[in-house]
Amino acid sequence: MTQEEALTILKTGANVFLTGEPGSGKTHTVNAYVAYLRAHNIEPAITASTGIAATHIHGLTIHSWSGIGIKERLSNYDLDKIAANERVANRIMHTSVLIIDEVSMLSSATFSMVDAVCRAVRRSTKPFGGLQVVLVGDFFQLPPVVKRKIFVDEEISNDEFVFEDASKPAPTQFAYNASAWRALNPIICYLEEQHRQEDDNFLEVLSAIRSGEYAARHKAHIESRMVGDASAPGDAVRLFPHNADVDRINAAELQKIDGAERSFTMRSSGAAATVETLKRGCLSPESLVLKVGASVMFTKNNPSGAFVNGTLGKITSFSASGAPVVRTSGGRSIVVEPMEWMIEEDGKVKAKIIQLPLRLAWAITVHKSQGMSLDAAVMDLSRVFEYGQGYVALSRVRTLAGLYLLGINERALMVHPEALEMDEEFREQSNSAKEVFTNMPRRDLNEMQHRFAKASGGIIIDDAE
Repeated sequence: MTQEEALTILKTGANVFLTGEPGSGKTHTVNAYVAYLRAHNIEPAITASTGIAATHIHGLTIHSWSGIGIKERLSNYDLDKIAANERVANRIMHTSVLIIDEVSMLSSATFSMVDAVCRAVRRSTKPFGGLQVVLVGDFFQLPPVVKRKIFVDEEISNDEFVFEDASKPAPTQFAYNASAWRALNPIICYLEEQHRQEDDNFLEVLSAIRSGEYAARHKAHIESRMVGDASAPGDAVRLFPHNADVDRINAAELQKIDGAERSFTMRSSGAAATVETLKRGCLSPESLVLKVGASVMFTKNNPSGAFVNGTLGKITSFSASGAPVVRTSGGRSIVVEPMEWMIEEDGKVKAKIIQLPLRLAWAITVHKSQGMSLDAAVMDLSRVFEYGQGYVALSRVRTLAGLYLLGINERALMVHPEALEMDEEFREQSNSAKEVFTNMPRRDLNEMQHRFAKASGGIIIDDAE
């Protein structure tokens, strides 16, 4: 399915699961839909499963938006208390479109709790209280973290998971396993275009990992990118599975550089708890220490296109005002000014942090690299411990020539077997949906889109279809 075909379906108000390979344009499609809604005077609730993903989209975590916070279970008392929270109730009642990004990292238990809260607040038995729900993500990427013991009351959900045997690994509970997902019955929009990888051989390798058909020829491509540490390019970011490796390398490399340090401290405004959520999700640190010669990465997209989240460079100097000057790997010189990360609700800024859109970039974790597009990266995947971790890391780079492997284990080439099984089903459902909507008369589509805009309290704009 193309982005335009998915957008046409979204505009009808249907519940949708928007998925596809890394680089297929999921974020671009969501942004286009958000722009369409706002042009029609409809303000969507934009949320994500993690703080990092939430900061990328200027939204809340779904846990914060729904009021469930860090809860692992909901009693009827908890549900009544959340529904009585005026702030939470108002935003749920005044929402008609709920977007949840990185849904692959949301457990089925949490998914069911959000559904229960929406139904309780909106006093509706419909899934999510009748909201249009747009789920975005790729189940081949990092799965949800499920603790050893999780309870969800049967009165609220049919999902109850009790893992007592510590000797056995807890099963992964993807969101699509929830009864709430089945009740929602989203239309699957599987994007098939590729906008990141520019190398056919590399794209074939990634597709082979994704389909579970990794063969000798794919292994040969990967092994051709194995290098020794001394041969790895010094100006390429390094990806590691563990934070400890990242922190150690960045600190050590900065200390190797002679010269004075410059420190830049994050500023903030808004409710303390909301500010803390922003800080946890922001890729720029609260205290950023830089020197001339430091390797850095931009952590935010620039509206003018001068840089994007993942652009690499080096500090070449500091301006008269003290701003760092970065020469990007593409040869562009940029005077870096502070930027804002914010959480918006109903079109209003609830909290804001201000910091340079930079971080030290000799190394970064695989988890924090999600959503990035890199020209080159050095990876040590010999200690990968989770399904999807290696796939996420490998799919960050655009070409095979930009990949430098220090090590790799078998786990890095494995995707979750359950996700592999579901992928075929998702593709089939997407093809069926494409056929239905492609054959639908344009007049009928327009009527569905107008009816949804009107029901959501929006305005009708004929030329915006």
